[in-house]
Amino acid sequence: MHKALDEAAAAAEEGEIPVGAVMVCKGKIIARAHNETEKLNDVTAHAEMLAITMATSALGGKYLNECTLYVTLEPCVMCAGALAWAQLGELVYGASDPKRGFSRITPSLLHPKTKVTAGILEKKCSEPLLTFFKEKR
Repeated sequence: MHKALDEAAAAAEEGEIPVGAVMVCKGKIIARAHNETEKLNDVTAHAEMLAITMATSALGGKYLNECTLYVTLEPCVMCAGALAWAQLGELVYGASDPKRGFSRITPSLLHPKTKVTAGILEKKCSEPLLTFFKEKR
């Protein structure tokens, strides 16, 4: 999760919503990403989506059933749907998203075999988000 926090910090430096993601497979980081929606002018350029693309490219296949995704913010429905299609093995996230998080909207969206762990370094993960939005408003 610390590496995902590093990615979130990079996003903040670029003026992006500070969300970071790191994909690990068999103990090795195979992808790291942060939000790039502003940079790419693309609403789908969430950290998780970019990490999925990088990870499947690194593995040479579309399934991530042996992988764990560490992400600083609970995935939205779009990202959770993509993770379901990729058959992610495990999802670990820090801060919950009470407005747009998948667990509040569609809790059963992930693949049935995906293990979910929530609240890891929750305070450290939520602080950059709170600061970002406080400064925006």
